[in-house]
Amino acid sequence: MKSKLFLIPLLSLFTAAAAASELDSGDTAWILTSTALVLFMTLPGLSLFYAGLVRSKNAISVLMQCFAIACIVSVAWVVYGYSLAFTEGNAFIGGTSALFLTGLGRETLAPDTTMPHSLFVIFQMTFAIITPALVVGAFAERMKFGAMCLFSLLWFTAVYLPACHMIWGGGYLADVKDFAGGLVVHLTCGVGALVIALVLGPRKGFPSTAMPPHNRTMVVTGAAMLWVGWFGFNAGSSWAADGLAGMAMLVTHISAATAALTWMAIEWIKGGKPTIVGIATGMVAGLATITPAAGSVGPEGALLIGLMAGSICFYATQLVKGVFGIDDSLDVFPVHGVGGIIGIIMVSFVGVQGGFLGSSAGETWIPMEQFLIQLKGIVVIGAWTALASWIILKLIGMVTPLRVSEEDELQGLDVTEHEERSYDLS
Repeated sequence: MKSKLFLIPLLSLFTAAAAASELDSGDTAWILTSTALVLFMTLPGLSLFYAGLVRSKNAISVLMQCFAIACIVSVAWVVYGYSLAFTEGNAFIGGTSALFLTGLGRETLAPDTTMPHSLFVIFQMTFAIITPALVVGAFAERMKFGAMCLFSLLWFTAVYLPACHMIWGGGYLADVKDFAGGLVVHLTCGVGALVIALVLGPRKGFPSTAMPPHNRTMVVTGAAMLWVGWFGFNAGSSWAADGLAGMAMLVTHISAATAALTWMAIEWIKGGKPTIVGIATGMVAGLATITPAAGSVGPEGALLIGLMAGSICFYATQLVKGVFGIDDSLDVFPVHGVGGIIGIIMVSFVGVQGGFLGSSAGETWIPMEQFLIQLKGIVVIGAWTALASWIILKLIGMVTPLRVSEEDELQGLDVTEHEERSYDLS
């Protein structure tokens, strides 16, 4: 994403004078489609993917959490989220000039684009929705619904909005190359997931009790929706129906396929049989890892990034649960957090014109200099996310319990939190 898009003058926000060109129906149609695809990633893609991975007694709770987060973040985005992310403020957070989207009209174009400003607002809203929804995978099967709602709202406010402004809103980290959210989306949700998994503690019976996915058909269905929806996530970040969008879509697909095959191969060699959950998880790792680089790398670079995603993220899952004993229930940190870091780093070397394995962007920078900039982004965003997530959890814990009782956990959150069952076979 180009940071210059978001340097919006305070006084001219939402005015026709801010428009740099006339509306282009082709660009508008593509971003309309991309917006729908990104929301499709959360509802129903991520919802089904996560619901299938948990035990049947908790499937409804996960679906409910993803659905509720979509609603909470949508309203918060309109009230204050967009303003704090994308209007002129300071280096770390935006201003208040666009609270409640005041002054937004039909005919206003987003600055330096050929699409309606309203479309830019809702496209960015879908990114804001999926980021805290991804964190659900860390606390699945044990967090109280009320605490989850409060955490998601506060985390969106204190973590996502500053990260978004710093990188995409012309703030402190505007020089970081993060095309579609390696730091803003994947590192924040990954680190947030790791912190909440540590604070909540493991599920009862972890790691001695087997907790297999209850519906693998649901898992692969949700994963397939994520794959398709990710084209809007990455290719939509071009802001136009152009060659950049086409290349972003191509490298996204290449990375996903390569990572899926890599994960499957490692699992096959180590365990003797390939699994549908494994190939689907590898695909998600490939998508997360290519996200920050999708606007810069070419096909060769995408192959390398996919290979790294499938292998490194696989062993990261083994490390987090097997070595450190952290119950990140659905592997949010090793897949999204680690994947985001890999992608952010690799942009420095495979995203530069004439760089290793080619580039699609035509941009020039000194790889090691850009690497240091990318590394600064990882440290700043990672540290702030960890600190803010921990503080939020501790504050919520003073008001209401974070996790359900042991009895409720054993019975399942579907019944104890929502008085519903995933499957009524009577």
